[in-house]
Amino acid sequence: MSGTKLRNIGPKSAAWLRQTGIRSQEDLESVGALAAFVRVKRAGFKPSLNLLYALEGAILGCHWQEIPDERRSELVLAAGDEVAKLPLPKNKRMPAAAPVKTVHLDGEDEADMPGPGYGFDDPSSSRDD
Repeated sequence: MSGTKLRNIGPKSAAWLRQTGIRSQEDLESVGALAAFVRVKRAGFKPSLNLLYALEGAILGCHWQEIPDERRSELVLAAGDEVAKLPLPKNKRMPAAAPVKTVHLDGEDEADMPGPGYGFDDPSSSRDD
């Protein structure tokens, strides 16, 4: 990052990490792969899970493909839990739900209202043409 290149980390990922305050091997080791990945997501970037594996590999000093499947699964589950806690991006947020109001028109009673099938399920309403 500044002067030192992290193993498994390309220029784009390094730029993302720098923008989230992770500038060295020591920074990455103190934060951890999972927290670094979540920081990148929180900053609005769209990293793939390969970044998560690359970060773990950088900490362990191995190629990201050498991370055992069991550890990868642990990282993916933990990342899913952490990312789910993040707020949705502003352009993806749903408007707040308004209270639901039931309105009955004058003179109508619930007993007079059609059922869930609105007559379509009524066998007597079928026609043989």
